[in-house]
Amino acid sequence: MGRLIVICGLPGSGKTTLARRLETDYRAIRMCPDEWMAALQIDLYDEAARARIEALQWKLGQGLLRLEHTVIIEWGTWGRNERDVLRLGARDLGAVVELRYLTASREVLWQRVRDRGLENPPIQRCDLDRWIESFQAPTDEELRLFDAPVFE
Repeated sequence: MGRLIVICGLPGSGKTTLARRLETDYRAIRMCPDEWMAALQIDLYDEAARARIEALQWKLGQGLLRLEHTVIIEWGTWGRNERDVLRLGARDLGAVVELRYLTASREVLWQRVRDRGLENPPIQRCDLDRWIESFQAPTDEELRLFDAPVFE
């Protein structure tokens, strides 16, 4: 049976660190749009290109789930609707679906984003504040819709 691991969190919450560890632990295929965009020299802030890459990654991920592989979606999944689409799509394929929700305080997020310096132009504090306000954190009810992780 395939396994989908959805990584949920804001910039600086530790998504990539966790996803890379789980990639090894599960011998999984990790889908990270930032890495694909960087490799293709696409502006990380190009939302239309990001949406196309995420759609391509999800199509590839579904094929891998059908082959009973483990797939990690490292998109941030800021909205409940996006997480529902992934969960239900993977369940339709008979896959187990985990949600890994990462959180940190506003100050920790800001410090980590500044320290890593990956984005060009850099993320501004006002951007992070706006994203925090728009982020839909998973509720306890939503978390119960997902399967328990094998590895913590």
